[in-house]
Amino acid sequence: MSEIVYETLSPNRLGETLDDLASILHACVENGASVSFIQPFSGEDAKSFWQAKVFPEVESGDTVLLVARSDNRIVGTVQLKTKLPPNQAHRCEVAKLLVHPDYRKRGIATTLMEILEEEARRLGKSLITLDTRSGDQAEPLYILLDYKIAGRIPNFARATDSDRLDSTTYMYKLLDLAVLE
Repeated sequence: MSEIVYETLSPNRLGETLDDLASILHACVENGASVSFIQPFSGEDAKSFWQAKVFPEVESGDTVLLVARSDNRIVGTVQLKTKLPPNQAHRCEVAKLLVHPDYRKRGIATTLMEILEEEARRLGKSLITLDTRSGDQAEPLYILLDYKIAGRIPNFARATDSDRLDSTTYMYKLLDLAVLE
């Protein structure tokens, strides 16, 4: 098993990562991940998402994009959304924690979240929020990382492969900014 390397993507490196990022997103949606998309979902749809939604936010500095690489291929990613309204400048949001199905159960998601939390602290954020499909495999991971459940909303999002409506769980974590000192 090769070493996993973690990095924050700078805006000037986004273009070279598009194929890998699209591949991860496509594989995760094909594998049933509830990350905003439904079937059919093509590789081109995945590329369009990154180019139209994520890359502009990274370029503007509103989102931090973290990746995990194995053998120079991106195998995991997570986004830290930092541009929130003025009355919420103390918090940030987690978006699209994705690990390629072939690389799961290796601690990649945990490490990405730990790095994300370090970045949030560095930016002076004291609260992280996120949502995840209720009962999904990510929910126990977040609980292990000390995220607390704020509540659940029934019938929140359509399943990727059917008309079933799934609940979502909203979670949060208060960050100790003293860890930086």
